[in-house]
Amino acid sequence: AIMPLLARGNLYGRVRQCIDNRRGPGRRSGRPDIGHILDVLRAFDLTPAIFFLKSRAECDAALQSCPMQSPPPAAGAFSRLRDELLDRFPYLRNHKQLPHLEGARVASHHGGQLPAWKFLVETLMKQGCLDAIFATSTVAAGVNFPARTIVLFNSDLFNGQDFSPMNGTEFHQMSGRAGRRGKDKIGFLLSVPGRFMDLHHVRDLLFREPETVHSRIRNDFSMVLNLLLSQTPDGIREIFAKSFASFQRRHRADTSARREDGKRPHDEGRGAAQTETDHLWKDFLRYLAFLKAEGFVDRNDRLTENGIWASRLRLDQPLLIAECLRRGAFPAKDEKLLAAVVAPFVYDGDQEIPLEGGTVPRRLTAACNRVARALRGLAKRMEEAGFPPHPLHFWAAAVIYDWARGQDWDRIIGRVGIDEGDLAMLVLRTADNLRQIASLRDTHPETAALATAAREAILREPVQFA
Repeated sequence: AIMPLLARGNLYGRVRQCIDNRRGPGRRSGRPDIGHILDVLRAFDLTPAIFFLKSRAECDAALQSCPMQSPPPAAGAFSRLRDELLDRFPYLRNHKQLPHLEGARVASHHGGQLPAWKFLVETLMKQGCLDAIFATSTVAAGVNFPARTIVLFNSDLFNGQDFSPMNGTEFHQMSGRAGRRGKDKIGFLLSVPGRFMDLHHVRDLLFREPETVHSRIRNDFSMVLNLLLSQTPDGIREIFAKSFASFQRRHRADTSARREDGKRPHDEGRGAAQTETDHLWKDFLRYLAFLKAEGFVDRNDRLTENGIWASRLRLDQPLLIAECLRRGAFPAKDEKLLAAVVAPFVYDGDQEIPLEGGTVPRRLTAACNRVARALRGLAKRMEEAGFPPHPLHFWAAAVIYDWARGQDWDRIIGRVGIDEGDLAMLVLRTADNLRQIASLRDTHPETAALATAAREAILREPVQFA
């Protein structure tokens, strides 16, 4: 069911009047009272609900508009499950959003929160213990929350650069969350008029098919090294020919050819698939030539000894990590320093966080400078060959070093000014890179052992999460 309802392709008069009133000179600014909307949903037995909001900040702010229920909601299953989860994750007992969870049965859920907190919220929601969660659109694609009602305030979404109208796939991912399997015969979508809501666009989305899934296959050094571990170049070219990307190109060409007289669809599609295969192949040859020049592949297109162990580094930056290992640029005795210098390799954002003067230990600065010097030549050659590496951000090393040394989590968050979920992700991705380095026990035993110790230094509460 869609609320407000759309009748015969046009908006109902009262809905249009509501929109016109909000556009008028006397329109009140700000978002509708989310607490009031939730009270209405409760009154009409339309909870639990998922409120999709634009940003992390809006999700957290929505909690403030939900007053504590009076009398307090019945405890029962909620209390038992809450206590069980808090015993499992003691750090969350002081979570600033816990009072809203307990007193209003609502929670905020987004990427800026700790994995353990998101797990707690997901578990309570799945067990029917919450009335609502306030989430960003990423929840629509990644988490299966059982909800009776979906609430939308926006008909556009942020695509990483700017806001653009929601497409069919995004809309169906969100609206598809409405209705609990085995409990509800019908799910509800509440579309709230406002500055960022185009109800005409929502009406069109109701009848629009999800967009076609497109292949995202692309070459990178990790993929090429792993393919060469078990395939010859001819075999790799055959893999490209059978890829989903080639199939899609052939299918599109066949469909287009059927619309034109005198065309032979099969031949047309075959030619298009060959074009896609050629594109992947030519790009593969670029990577292959660079790996040969750097000594990871020999003249017979086989992995060298360095290439074999480098192929086990299933990382975003395998060549940079491998170069540090080849040149002995990583710290040799201090696991905390090793964790720190690996951190910049995993941060793929562009945020530059200034650090206070005098707060960075000299030994950390020296370790980072040593890594930078070791990579200078390779980075230049990669740039010249058309493979510019992502810049390394020094602040990530300083943050992980503080955490590895045992500094307080909240103090680090306050000093750096990032969401704790983002810091947790930095720690977890650093730990994963260290795990890859630790797998090189046969070729780099000392560094591998130090990487294992470095993982242990950073994987602890509140980050550690199984």
